[in-house]
Amino acid sequence: MKKTKFLIFFILYFFLFPLTAQAETFDEWKINFSKYAMSQGVSNETLSLIIKNLRFLPKVIEYDRYQPEFYEDTSTYISKRANTKKVNIGLTTYNKNTKLINEVEKKFNVEKELLLSLMGIETNFGKYLGKMDILSSLATLSFDKRRSEFFTKELIIALKLIDSKKIKANELYGSWAGAFGNFQFMPSTILNNAIDYNNDKKIDLKSTEDSFASAANYLSKMGWSTKDKCFKKIDLKETIPIKYLNYSARKIKHKNKLSFYKKFIKNYSLDLGEDDEIVAIITPDKEIVENSDIYSPAYIIYDNYEIILKWNRSLRFALAVCTLKDKLSNEL
Repeated sequence: MKKTKFLIFFILYFFLFPLTAQAETFDEWKINFSKYAMSQGVSNETLSLIIKNLRFLPKVIEYDRYQPEFYEDTSTYISKRANTKKVNIGLTTYNKNTKLINEVEKKFNVEKELLLSLMGIETNFGKYLGKMDILSSLATLSFDKRRSEFFTKELIIALKLIDSKKIKANELYGSWAGAFGNFQFMPSTILNNAIDYNNDKKIDLKSTEDSFASAANYLSKMGWSTKDKCFKKIDLKETIPIKYLNYSARKIKHKNKLSFYKKFIKNYSLDLGEDDEIVAIITPDKEIVENSDIYSPAYIIYDNYEIILKWNRSLRFALAVCTLKDKLSNEL
């Protein structure tokens, strides 16, 4: 019985993690990956076309280890991404596409300010889409052991999208992490949420029509609510137990009624919400900034904030998106 269990474990391990377990060189990884991709249903035609052109990109590993989310303090991060210049470009983008953006807002019940904010922060309103070979980027990150399982799945999905003619391999240039288009969709996001909004028989995430509609579709499916708040900046009393503070985006813990946290907030006011509203508290500098104040900056976060975390699991990214959204709302 023990031998049988061990054999089942051995088979599952090498089936689910066939790449990280064996490959020592990128060429070995390509051989292993080809076999695995075929077992997952990727056609030999697509593999023959793609595998020979995959390259290991050292810059991708460098970018992965040195993301702004990992070293910039919150104030710096937000000020770079939600400034007056960004607001002005957002207004220009809206004025050029008013009819479309208003139509998408109404159809998907997602505010235009949020869509503009995400596009502004992701690609500076389409100006910086990235020039990396996405398939090689995904392959590099699949070969790398830090997040191999995640990027292996994304690469498989990308190859299947090529198989089904939903995307073209020769057009896949974008971010170092494998994201594509105006809103930087990963392959799995393309598969599950991208739509041909202008009905031209193709999904073009560099086009305004398809990209805005696809982003709105994605946010709507995740549960974005136009009636909910995103975050509020607060001043904490040092009497709050540290265990109630979230400083990792992986999982927001210690959600509770606002009335529970009221006694720990110096600047408590009614605009923070109803007493029975479920909230959490984040202090995003703690793990990033050396010798930072554990209690400041601090923010009360609501359900919509966690929707943005599903888009990009970074506390600072979500704060910047909602900050730029609010600034655009004041101008539109």
